[in-house]
Amino acid sequence: MWAYRCSTAAALCGSNSPSSMVSPITGNRERTMKDWTEGEIRWIALETIGERYRRYRLPDAAAEIAMAGSLGRYGQLSPLAVCLREERPEVLDGFKRVAAARALPAVLSLQARLVEVDEPTAKAMILGLNGIGGRMKELEEAWIVQALVREDGLSQIQVAELLQRHKSWVCRRLALLERLSEECREDLRLGLLSPTMARQLTRLPTGNQNEVVAAGRREQ
Repeated sequence: MWAYRCSTAAALCGSNSPSSMVSPITGNRERTMKDWTEGEIRWIALETIGERYRRYRLPDAAAEIAMAGSLGRYGQLSPLAVCLREERPEVLDGFKRVAAARALPAVLSLQARLVEVDEPTAKAMILGLNGIGGRMKELEEAWIVQALVREDGLSQIQVAELLQRHKSWVCRRLALLERLSEECREDLRLGLLSPTMARQLTRLPTGNQNEVVAAGRREQ
């Protein structure tokens, strides 16, 4: 059931037909979020866009600069995917576009397509929409898996079903956050520790992991 809801919502985000586009609403705040129907694309003021789900993505300054250049030259090529939380549009896909727009004074609004999803499905969509072509890092996948298990109360089997992954994949991602020492997690976030090495370290007690990493670096 979860997988069905996620795939349905993703299909809505995949359509960019011009007939579904609406005119910009520069300076017009009269349209309420309550009349926004699922799948509809509309222009929304940049200042109203929320990024509560940004915490599941690693920052990428170089990509944001490149996106700002593209946005400045060609305009927005595809709409954001957003869901509503307390009548505020929250980004599921398009974090770089939002960051780029905030860096361009001339950009006051962006196009966004609404999807209606619950919290677990919203997180699954972040992985599904941003994971195309291997764009998401294993640490980002781990953040989503941990949130589904610890915040939303899903079992690892339910998470595997929702994300359409094997249970072992879910277990490995969870281990990156819950079986690594704090120092190793920070190295992984900064790109100083490879995901392959991090997975190997999860088999060791946390007290021994830093020593193993230090020894490996001395041998290089």
